[in-house]
Amino acid sequence: MKGYLTIALLVLSNVFMTFAWYGHLKFQELSFFKKTGLIGIVLASWLIALFEYALMVPANRRGYSENGGPFTLVQLKVIQEVITLLVFTVFTLVFFKNESLKWNHFVGFGLIVLAVYFIRK
Repeated sequence: MKGYLTIALLVLSNVFMTFAWYGHLKFQELSFFKKTGLIGIVLASWLIALFEYALMVPANRRGYSENGGPFTLVQLKVIQEVITLLVFTVFTLVFFKNESLKWNHFVGFGLIVLAVYFIRK
C-alpha cells in the first residue's frame, strides 16, 4: 500500500511541477500574465511549485526503505523520472498541439522504463 501511495503522490507532485516548469509558456496567453511580465510568471510558477514540494517530500519520506517504505533511494529517483516523462508527455500532447513526439522520443522513454526494471531487480 505504501508503494501505491508513494507513486500516487509522485504523480500528483509531477503534475504540479510540470505546470510550474512549462505551464508558464501557456500562461503568457492569459491577459493577466501579459501585464505582469517575467516576475509575475516566476511568482506564479513558485506558487505552483509549492504544491509540488508539499506532495514530493511526503512521497519520498513514505516511499524510502529506511523509513519503512518499499523503495531504495535510487529506485525512488528512477520511478520519479519515469513519472515525470509520462506526465510531461501527456501535458505536451494536451496543451501544446504544435509539438509532436517522434519515434526516437518513445525509444528514449522506453529505455528509461527499462532502467526502472533493471534497478528494481
